[in-house]
Amino acid sequence: MSNLEQRLRALPAETLKGIRRGIEKESLRVRADGKLSTLPHPAALGSALTHPHITTDFSESQLELITGVHAGVEACLEELTQIHQVVFRHVGDEMLWGSSMPCGLPADDAIPIGRYGSSNVGRAKTVYRTGLSYRYGRRMQTISGIHYNFSLPGVSNDGYFSLIRNFRRHSWLLLYLFGASPAVCSSFVAGRRHDLQALKGGTLYRPGATSLRMGPLGYQSDAQASLAVSYNSLEGYGASLQDALTRPYPPYEKIGIIGPDSEYRQLAVTLLQIENEFYGTIRPKRVIRQGERPLHALRERGIEYVEVRLMDLDPFCPIGIRAATIRFLDVYLLYCLLSDSPPDTPEEIAGLARNQHRAAARGRDPGLRLERHGKEFALPEWGARVVAECGPIAAALDAVHGGNAYGEALASAAAALGDPALVPSARVLEAMARKFDNSYVRFALAQSQQHHDTLQSHPPSAEVEQRFARMAEESHAEQKKIEAADTMPFELYRQQYLSRERLGV
Repeated sequence: MSNLEQRLRALPAETLKGIRRGIEKESLRVRADGKLSTLPHPAALGSALTHPHITTDFSESQLELITGVHAGVEACLEELTQIHQVVFRHVGDEMLWGSSMPCGLPADDAIPIGRYGSSNVGRAKTVYRTGLSYRYGRRMQTISGIHYNFSLPGVSNDGYFSLIRNFRRHSWLLLYLFGASPAVCSSFVAGRRHDLQALKGGTLYRPGATSLRMGPLGYQSDAQASLAVSYNSLEGYGASLQDALTRPYPPYEKIGIIGPDSEYRQLAVTLLQIENEFYGTIRPKRVIRQGERPLHALRERGIEYVEVRLMDLDPFCPIGIRAATIRFLDVYLLYCLLSDSPPDTPEEIAGLARNQHRAAARGRDPGLRLERHGKEFALPEWGARVVAECGPIAAALDAVHGGNAYGEALASAAAALGDPALVPSARVLEAMARKFDNSYVRFALAQSQQHHDTLQSHPPSAEVEQRFARMAEESHAEQKKIEAADTMPFELYRQQYLSRERLGV
């Protein structure tokens, strides 16, 4: 019996039933013609600063929909569906872009940055996003995805870091199985060097790509490439982040805090302005208290859950993610937790980055090889081995929940490893060629319209609509309350919030 199976058998059924999950889903608001909306965040949806379920991400035009914490997969998806239904009641003739890579974009400076009101915390959120625009450009920030939050009772900090190390070792598998961004509108890379191929006028792609979003042209940072963050312990992880949060970075020093127009350009001149700027594929997280720094919360009270950050939106699903995908993630994350997880090294960390970029750009190429311990392995063969080792975990979850849904999710993954035509990235390119003359924008717009029509034809119940109307009103009132209570000058607030002391020890 393997170490994994021994650890699995040692888990009580109640622990397996104790998985908790939540979803954060980003989507661009677009006009009927597929162009980015430049209208403000709809007031009927509430305050983007204080609403618990509906906010914005980088752009004023980029919604972020957030579920609560759920014990059941279907309950989590039902809430995500309800949030979508409410949103569609209040965005007029706009739609939510159903793909991760953005729609046709205007000039970079015409992409609106999120606005959160006049309070210090609201201004800080906008200044942070202004800093992102100076550092990386606004186009990169319009990429959207799914964040999946996962926890299991009784897991220690060391246990979560073991999970994270193994997740990073095999994350290429998720890019292959669920990546859905093999093509992009040419407006996304306007003025940038790239190695994409022209597929049709206005559409660029890589033939074997799975997730351009997670490749070098996607949600990446050359500056952060120098961050070899270790996940061997909370102390080491915290020290790595603290250095990036407190060490000035010369290119960002040139940008400055305040420009010649007396407007704030960024929160700080350090490599990371705040913790959220760190572009990891998975993060250790916990709920923070009002005004608390995330790193301080981790150091003070430990890891509460992990946040998976590499999932593309599923353009074939109205809410962006399916139940089978969630169930595979549950199995995979338990596999990462229960498998042997030796400490990482700088050499391994560099190799993991190369594997990620290979799988993102060429994951369906028949000859693709990934590296491990100085050797190379074919992606399908290595992936099949991981999926086979996940078998007992899927069986255990089916045993405690009843049915065979977890086993079916695993079987679908095994089939996709044997036939690349089954994965979403291949299905996107096939649909583009078959119905949309190889146009990415036409494909994504048609899918977005279909999702819009599906959700519009199933409006929220009166109870759900009334509850969200109350939340919207309460969120506006809460924002006004925060703004009225502010007495500190913003510059003092900024300095105090970013002080080394606020990061904990």
